Amino acid sequence: MTDPTTDGRRAKGERRKQELIEATVRVVARDGVTGVSHRTVAREAGQPATAAAYYFSSIDELLTAALTRCMHEDAERVRALAARSDGTAAALGALAEVMCSAVARPTHLLAEYELFLLAARRPELRSATDDWLGAIEEFGRRYTDDPVRLRLLAGAYDGLLMQALLTDRPPTAAEYEAVLRTVLL
Repeated sequence: MTDPTTDGRRAKGERRKQELIEATVRVVARDGVTGVSHRTVAREAGQPATAAAYYFSSIDELLTAALTRCMHEDAERVRALAARSDGTAAALGALAEVMCSAVARPTHLLAEYELFLLAARRPELRSATDDWLGAIEEFGRRYTDDPVRLRLLAGAYDGLLMQALLTDRPPTAAEYEAVLRTVLL
C-alpha cells in the first residue's frame, strides 16, 4: 500500500513545479528570456528563493520546461480542432478563433515566441517546437497533402500571430480566416 503522506508530498511537489513553469512564462513575457533566474522565477511563483533551483537544476532546464508547456498546450488545442475538422471552411473559422484568442493574450503570446526563437539557437529544444509544427500540419492535412501548402499554413499561422504583436489593431477572426482559406482551399 502507498503511504498517503508520500503521495501528498509528490502532488504538492508537482504542483509547485507547475507553478514555477507558469511563473517562468510570466517572467519571459515581462522581462524576456534574459530576465529568467531561479530567484526571479521563485519570487514570481510566490515560493521560497531556492524552490526553482530545487526543481530545475539549470536555467536551460527551466526554459525548456516552459517552452515544452507552451508548445504542448498550443499543439493540443490545434490537434483537438483537427480531430473535429471535416475539411470544410467552417473549421477554418474555428482555427481563426484560436488565433484570435492567442492574440487576446499578447504578453503570453510574446513569451511563447521568445521561447520559440530560443529553440532556433538551441537544437535540443526543438522537440517541443516540432510537436507544435506537427499539430498544425495535422490540421492542414484535413484539407491538403500538398507539402508546400502545409508549410505555408505553418508559416502563415506563426507569421500572422507575430505580426499581431507588432500592431495596435490585431487582425479579426474574419481576416485570419480569409488567409487560411487562401492557403488551404
